[in-house]
Amino acid sequence: MSAAPAPRRRPGEQSGGPATGAALRRDDLGPLLAPAASATERIGLEIENGIVDPETGLAAPYEGRNGVRAVLEAVLAEWGGTDRRDNGRLTGVDLTDTAQITLEHGGQVEYSSAPAADLATAVDDMRATMERLAGLVGRFGLALLPGGNLPFDRLDTVSWVPMLRGAVMRDFFDRIGEAGSGAPKIMSMSLSTQVHLDYLSDEDFTQKLRMLTAASPVVAALLVNSPLQGGRSNGLLSHRSQNWLRMDPRRCGVLPPALRPDVTADDVIDWALGIPMIYYRDPDGRYRLAPDRPFAEILRQGFDDGTMPTFDHWVSHMSQIWTDVRVRRTLELRAGDGPPYPHIPAVPALWTGLAYHPPSRTAAWELLRHHGVAEHRAAKARLPADGLDTLLGGDRVRELAAELVRLARAGLRARVRAGLEQPKVLDYLDPLDEVLRTGQTFAEQCTARWDTDLRRDPRRYVAAFRV
Repeated sequence: MSAAPAPRRRPGEQSGGPATGAALRRDDLGPLLAPAASATERIGLEIENGIVDPETGLAAPYEGRNGVRAVLEAVLAEWGGTDRRDNGRLTGVDLTDTAQITLEHGGQVEYSSAPAADLATAVDDMRATMERLAGLVGRFGLALLPGGNLPFDRLDTVSWVPMLRGAVMRDFFDRIGEAGSGAPKIMSMSLSTQVHLDYLSDEDFTQKLRMLTAASPVVAALLVNSPLQGGRSNGLLSHRSQNWLRMDPRRCGVLPPALRPDVTADDVIDWALGIPMIYYRDPDGRYRLAPDRPFAEILRQGFDDGTMPTFDHWVSHMSQIWTDVRVRRTLELRAGDGPPYPHIPAVPALWTGLAYHPPSRTAAWELLRHHGVAEHRAAKARLPADGLDTLLGGDRVRELAAELVRLARAGLRARVRAGLEQPKVLDYLDPLDEVLRTGQTFAEQCTARWDTDLRRDPRRYVAAFRV
């Protein structure tokens, strides 16, 4: 779950919005979703990791000589960059204009890459940074652990990072009751591998958004990889996906207008206008719980303190929406669990091969276009337990996933022939072929090892899956 930094701006892109002091209107909201004239098809990665004790598997606290703040302080001192602070507390480091290492609410550390022109560069940069970070973390007696969630923690073992908005968010989710009951676990224990892709025009936006949305439940079922929670296996393949079902469904899961064949940025804006904000920053910079009204009403009436929303409030609102495809200045793909570290490249390879090769993109949309919002929601509800046996409408996900992987490989192969990718990127999809061949998801592989060679021992688990 992103801690909601400002979305990345493409080179040469302006911030958009009305002039300072002008009232925000509906017509001012479009620049956040508008393709930049200079946009190219680049690839960005976000990898969320636990920083854990290698003996117990439990997450390190924020404070302390061997806490995550100390790790960030070492990154800042040794790697350089610019610090990110929340009420004076270190919560991240901007390594470059676009690459970042930041904290999530439960102390998970997220590596956000600089956008790369090709898949191999994105993966090589990720591996170099992650392995350098793992070495630094190891000096503190800790381990860097990617995947789908923190497998051994419970809510009472995680220490909250002292982010001011964190307390406001927890208050919000508590107030909405059962619909928000998964939020504490998502905020404190969820991990994932997310991919950012570009869109080049209004037509390109339509074609990519609808296909990526249609494919998201299939990809989520293929990538299930969080079978342990609190050190126990209860039959679920994705505790992360299960918890997301109770993370205020109004703002999570499927993005309903994105399944329309002719979806536009205006459709997404109109949908987002109907969703309430969680929090906003007042003129003094304090985080406040937003009024329980759609953003469209806030646009007309203002906040309860009498202030009117600004473009920054709109940017913040869009960062408080966590659909499977999150639309801002990029298309952020967030449906699936993070895989084991060696297999992380499979995730950007799958999405890049499908999205950045028009014939594969069209074929994937034609494969999936007949499934509506209700079928997507039903599949999302079943996939935490069923994995590849999930049904999307009347279609079994395993067969759909096999076709998507085939189309992605065809897309990557075409990009290799065109000189846009290196030949080695075709190998990135091999772990997904193995999952489909055996029918054993990463979660089921993990559970089998947990019960055999790992001997249900957190120390062995961390040794097996750390970077």
